[in-house]
Amino acid sequence: MSLDLSSLPATAAEYAGRPPQDIVALALQAFSPAIGISFSGAEDVVLIDMAAKLGVPFRVFSLDTGRLHPETYQFLEKVRTHYGVPIEVYAPQAEAVEGLVRAKGLFSFYQDGHKECCGIRKVEPLVRALKPLRAWVTGQRHDQSPGTRADVPVVQLDRTFGTPDAPLVKFNPLSHWTSRQVWAYIRDHDVPYNALHDRGFISIGCEPCTRPTNPGQHERAGRWWWEEETKKECGLHAANVAAVG
Repeated sequence: MSLDLSSLPATAAEYAGRPPQDIVALALQAFSPAIGISFSGAEDVVLIDMAAKLGVPFRVFSLDTGRLHPETYQFLEKVRTHYGVPIEVYAPQAEAVEGLVRAKGLFSFYQDGHKECCGIRKVEPLVRALKPLRAWVTGQRHDQSPGTRADVPVVQLDRTFGTPDAPLVKFNPLSHWTSRQVWAYIRDHDVPYNALHDRGFISIGCEPCTRPTNPGQHERAGRWWWEEETKKECGLHAANVAAVG
């Protein structure tokens, strides 16, 4: 099955009201095996679970920033063994990390924002992870971050990491789902999840930049809490910020 890249907006409109399983199936049928699921959180494992049920080859990659919680590393291993799927782990370039820490210390993001650190620890490794792929699948949802993700379509041309010579398609099968639907799926299908969720963490990133949220707070209130609320993207989905800027 092929997917006409010029008609992606029409495809997004057609699939917007369909179950995420249909969107995952479309993604894998069109791009397997050169398609990867970006894995870090609960939404991503839901996508892995849906993909695993299709019996079609796909890749899973994760970005190890070097500053994740111990529970997150345990979670990665739990998912690997539960599904029997290799997880391609991408780490930042050592020289870049050493240079940043030497020049600014270990916690410069508290003073000058997280963009520089995330660029080194997340964005550059993502570029390497995406290089062999023609498409990738993310767990973005509209209600995760109303300021930056409210209009994310179920499928789009990735203009941040793709090029005219090497176009890249980005699928967001859960964009219309709520957190409640994600967790209902996790319970109903016995999907593994990060143990930090049982300790008040909802959206989980690096250890210095993540904290538990209080009842009633938005799920991303615990991420980069010292920064402006509507711009909370690490660079992996930079186009979202550009769209609302």
